[in-house]
Amino acid sequence: MPKLIKLYITQVIIGFGLSAAFVALLLWFNVANLWHLVSHTDGGVLAVVILWVFNGIVFAGVQFSIAIMRLARDADDHGGGGRRNAIPVALAEPVPVRVRKGGA
Repeated sequence: MPKLIKLYITQVIIGFGLSAAFVALLLWFNVANLWHLVSHTDGGVLAVVILWVFNGIVFAGVQFSIAIMRLARDADDHGGGGRRNAIPVALAEPVPVRVRKGGA
């Protein structure tokens, strides 16, 4: 299996694990009375599964993005801290424009 696919699958598993912990903490601390709503309605289990899946998609995407950004290598690392080779910036100066009466 290619390394990128392995990396993606690993990060998705981590993201969904974080999502499970996040949803468990939401229910444990009863945020917005969520535990009561889930435990006293017929569709409570479905709501928890949907909450877990949707948060898992977000957390997996963020986790994979962080992993990809950490792989970046700057070939010409100058150590300049974002100076971009100190390219001077041209300042715009106003230019007078003549306008004739009558429109054209």
